[in-house]
Amino acid sequence: MAGVPATLSASAAQIGSFLSKKPYAPPSWATHLSPMPSHTFSLGHSKQFPTPIHKWNLPNLPEGTEVWIKRDDLSGMQLSGNKVRKLEFLMADAVAQGADCVITVGGIQSNHCRATAVAAKYLNLDCYLILRTSKLLADKEPGLVGNLLVERLVGAHIDLVSKEEYGKIGSVALADLLKKRLLEEGRKPYVIPVGGSNSLGTWGYVEAIREIEQQIQQSADTQFDDIVVACGSGGTIAGLALGSRLSSLKAKVHAFSVCDDPEYFYDYVQGLIDGLHSGLDSHDIVSIENAKGLGYAMNTAEELKFVKDIAAATGIVLDPVYSGKAAYGLLKDMAANPAKWKGRKILFVHTGGLLGLYDKADQLLSLAGNWRRMDLEDSIPRKDGTGKMF
Repeated sequence: MAGVPATLSASAAQIGSFLSKKPYAPPSWATHLSPMPSHTFSLGHSKQFPTPIHKWNLPNLPEGTEVWIKRDDLSGMQLSGNKVRKLEFLMADAVAQGADCVITVGGIQSNHCRATAVAAKYLNLDCYLILRTSKLLADKEPGLVGNLLVERLVGAHIDLVSKEEYGKIGSVALADLLKKRLLEEGRKPYVIPVGGSNSLGTWGYVEAIREIEQQIQQSADTQFDDIVVACGSGGTIAGLALGSRLSSLKAKVHAFSVCDDPEYFYDYVQGLIDGLHSGLDSHDIVSIENAKGLGYAMNTAEELKFVKDIAAATGIVLDPVYSGKAAYGLLKDMAANPAKWKGRKILFVHTGGLLGLYDKADQLLSLAGNWRRMDLEDSIPRKDGTGKMF
C-alpha cells in the first residue's frame, strides 16, 4: 500500500488471522510422524504466541541450578493454558468432519472443558460437557464458580455425573452414550477425549517444542537440560517428550502426575506416540513421578501454602490442580536429591488453569495476604484530584 508505513501494513495483514483455518506444515524433524494434521485453527492469536520464557527466581534451589518458566498460562483467560494448543488441531478436525457440536468430559472444574466450550462457540459449534463431581452434588445446581462461570456464560450444555458413576462407566462410554443420543436427534457430534489427549491433540505440544526451539535459537546463550510439567491426561507430556527427543532440544522431560499413577501414564503416552508411528518407547523419552497427593483436584494445606508462598516470593500464581502440584513435587525432589538437579538449567511449563483457584477460595482465605481498615485522622483537608466521586 503506497504511503502506508511497513509496520502499519504488517499490522493490517493480521486482521482476520485469529480464528482462521490454515494449512499445517510440521517441523522438519517431525515429518515422518503420521497421521499428520492437514489444518489447524488459530485459537491462540499472535499477541499470545509464542508464550514468553523467563527466569523464575524460586527459593532454595540446589547450587548452580537455574529454573526458567514457559508461560503457557498467558495464552488467554478464556482459552488459557495448554488446552488451546491441542484444540487448534482438534477443532480443525471437528469442522473438517462437518460437526455441528462437540462433546468432551472432565472434572467439575476442568480447564479443558472450559476452553473447549469457548473454542466451540468461537467456531459456531454447540458444546456438550460431561462433568464429574461428588455424589452429594451430582443432583444439585453446580453454581458459577471458576470454570463453570465461563462454561455457562457461553451456553455449554452440562451433564453432571458422580465420581462413582464415572469410575464405573468410564469417560469413553459416557461420551459415546451422549453421542448416540445426539445422533438420534439429528445432530453431528464430534467427541474430544479427556484433556484433548489423543494422538491428534499431541501435535499441539510437538508444535510447542518447535516454538521453544525457535525461542532458544533467538537467545543463543540459553539451553535447557530439563523440561518439567504437570501431567493430568497425558497429551501434553507426550508432545513435549516426543518433540524434545526428535528436535535439537534433547532436554529430558520430567512429568509430575496429578491423578493416575506413573505406570498408567507410561502406558497411555505409549499409546499416543504409537498412534503417530514414532517407533519410540515412552520410558525412554519421559520420566513420570507421582504428585497426586490426596487425589485429583484435592489439596493439602501444605500444597496450598506452597502456591501462596511462591506467588508472594516470585509473582507467579500457580493453579492448585496442575502446575502447583508439579512445582511442589519438583522442589520437594530438589530438596531430597540436590545432586540430581545441581547445576542444571530447567524449563518449567506453566500450563495455566488459574480459574481453578476460585474453587479453593475458602481454603486459601487463611493463607492470603493481610488486609486492614485504613486508619484515618479526624480531620484531613480535601484535595481535589482524579479520585473525585459524586
